[in-house]
Amino acid sequence: MQAAISVRIDFPEGRRIGPGKVRLLETIDEAGSISAAGRAMGMSYKRAWSLVDELNRMFTEPLVASRHGGAQGGGAELTPFGRSVVDAYRSVETEAGRATAAAMAAISEKLAQR
Repeated sequence: MQAAISVRIDFPEGRRIGPGKVRLLETIDEAGSISAAGRAMGMSYKRAWSLVDELNRMFTEPLVASRHGGAQGGGAELTPFGRSVVDAYRSVETEAGRATAAAMAAISEKLAQR
């Protein structure tokens, strides 16, 4: 297994986005609901919903749009704005990985063998 970089972006006022929140957004996009995404990630619906609410309030537009239950059932999906935030985050992650690859390889060479 190769070393990998994990990126967390810290904004003013304690706001942040990192791999967990981005993976939650991606899982909501795949699963079509906040509860299914939470289950897939091993978290409660309350925790997943709390993170989505935090993300929706953090940006100028919502990242996730939810539909209340009813005859058609509830659900959730990423908004186009949400997709753009996920894409931008993944771009930062990719660029950070490229920029640090040589230094990470140098550190990895110094690891004890197990």
